[in-house]
Amino acid sequence: MGSYLHTMVRVRNLDASIAFYKLLGMHELRRREVPEGKYTLVFIGYADNAAGQAEIELTYNWGQDDGYEVGTGFGHFAVGVPDVAAVAEAVRAGGGKVTREAGPVKFGTTIIAFVEDPDGYKIELIQRP
Repeated sequence: MGSYLHTMVRVRNLDASIAFYKLLGMHELRRREVPEGKYTLVFIGYADNAAGQAEIELTYNWGQDDGYEVGTGFGHFAVGVPDVAAVAEAVRAGGGKVTREAGPVKFGTTIIAFVEDPDGYKIELIQRP
């Protein structure tokens, strides 16, 4: 049986992206500089390579500061947090963008919110105890 390892996204400003994901409680797990390929990889997540914990791979291609198109096929990342409203407020206070305020999902009771990272990738915050 396999396991889900990570999702990779290209970012235009590595420091800004790392700072944003820290607002969600994630931290840098490892970094790899590849001078011959002119790129840097930073893996972020919640647990230090714990089994069953997926990661996000932030890829910065050196000199590619104009950004990327997110694309029409990508939806969002989903992150479980104990207090959606508090995390959304931390994102806002940190200069991030909240695109849907904390509240129950339409036709349900689960509390969610949506925020965007510095490159426009959407993150759904889902309340989990």
